[in-house]
Amino acid sequence: MNKELVQLQPKPLWNNFSKLNAVPRPSKKEERVIAFAMDFGKNLGLETFKDEVGNVIIRKPASSGMEHKKMVTLQSHLDMVHQKNAETVFDFDTQGIQMFVEGDWVRAQGTTLGADNGMGVAAIMTLLESKDIDHPPLEALFTIDEETGMTGAFGLKGGILKGEVLLNLDTEEDDEIDIGCAGGVDVTAKRDYNEKSAVHGDIGYRIVVNGLKGGHSGMDINKGLGNANKIMNRLLYAGMDYHMRVGKLEGGSLRNAIPRESISYVNIDKKQETDFLAAITIVADTIKKELRFVEPNLEISFSKEKPCKKVMGLGAQAKFIKGIYAAVNGVYSLSSTIPDLVETSNNIARIQVKEGTVTILCLTRSSLESGKMDLANALKSVFELAGFDVDFSGSYPGWNPNPDSKMLEVTKRIYKDLFKEEPRVVACHAGLECGILGQNYPEMDMVSFGPTIVAPHSPDERVSISSVQKFWKFLLEVLKHTP
Repeated sequence: MNKELVQLQPKPLWNNFSKLNAVPRPSKKEERVIAFAMDFGKNLGLETFKDEVGNVIIRKPASSGMEHKKMVTLQSHLDMVHQKNAETVFDFDTQGIQMFVEGDWVRAQGTTLGADNGMGVAAIMTLLESKDIDHPPLEALFTIDEETGMTGAFGLKGGILKGEVLLNLDTEEDDEIDIGCAGGVDVTAKRDYNEKSAVHGDIGYRIVVNGLKGGHSGMDINKGLGNANKIMNRLLYAGMDYHMRVGKLEGGSLRNAIPRESISYVNIDKKQETDFLAAITIVADTIKKELRFVEPNLEISFSKEKPCKKVMGLGAQAKFIKGIYAAVNGVYSLSSTIPDLVETSNNIARIQVKEGTVTILCLTRSSLESGKMDLANALKSVFELAGFDVDFSGSYPGWNPNPDSKMLEVTKRIYKDLFKEEPRVVACHAGLECGILGQNYPEMDMVSFGPTIVAPHSPDERVSISSVQKFWKFLLEVLKHTP
């Protein structure tokens, strides 16, 4: 356990965060963290069970004098996004997160930190084990697989939860109270291509795009950050005039993370080498100039490699590169009702060219169901014109804001009393589970809040220590004043 971390205030919360982060918990592989949560509840002697998909529910009776209050469901997700820097040697399946303190921030050594949503989980754990905190009847809901499909929230059946109020602890700005979020859909495009034998005498090059910040494909999509897949595609597009042939390409990883790195292997006619390098160097310099303020560490490099033995056919290659060029990435539209809110966006998250198959993974988000499907259909049209088969999967609804929420009124008042300023009441361009949970629990009054977390879904993820203290103070006061 990190000794530096557990000295931070509030100590019980940081202690629980350290314990949680010692447990490997990638999405789709939550067996160990489910067992961890189950053992935690049972060891406290609390009612503890899991549903048929693996969500863990723990209930705790009210503290003395608060038995008349409504039961409050406290909800956070157990899984975390796994991203690491290319040079970092780390196995997310077996190792716990290595953390350190840097000023007012807690960070991880070259990996994602897991503050999203580990700080929420740790806060709930601290409430469950507390003996001196005033609170109404509590129901902890620890969902699984939030980051790669929200299957935990989808799988939670009606009638299991008893709470009438839900506090989702999964937002990332400590001055916000969230009452709405975007829905999403996974867009997957695939096509096969005939591999051609490389032309005798061609030379090989390795093109690398790295050093980008990456980040959350919803919350950070409006920041103008570089997308490694789009950058690589611009380079390849420039190379098409010089008899370039793509052999392999690997760019990005998770749908919900803005891609930070892309690597491609290409063959070119040796006679065209000088012109090819000159052309793509001009494009690389142009891109670096465009992004110099938001991506100062962007690197684009070219190095000679053994030529690929097999390459894409020219027709398939042209359709692939032009299809990616035409596909929307980033902000598609802004909300007409909430100022500065991204309404609809797309992240071209992962591209793989390998052994005769091209695979493209996107995550399309929107606070409007119609907007979500409009953009998804636009992407489908582009990719189908380029010869791809396109599937939609993992669709989940947004959370429609309820400005008449009683819990919104309570949290706004408490925030102003505690911090002498008005909170920002917002809807976010990310996938909170509230919209899904609300389908089976439509009468549940929901709000969401959390501490300040910067750069989630990237190895630069960090959480503010002072913000955690603010969040904890706010949470305790909210629990005292629930209806």
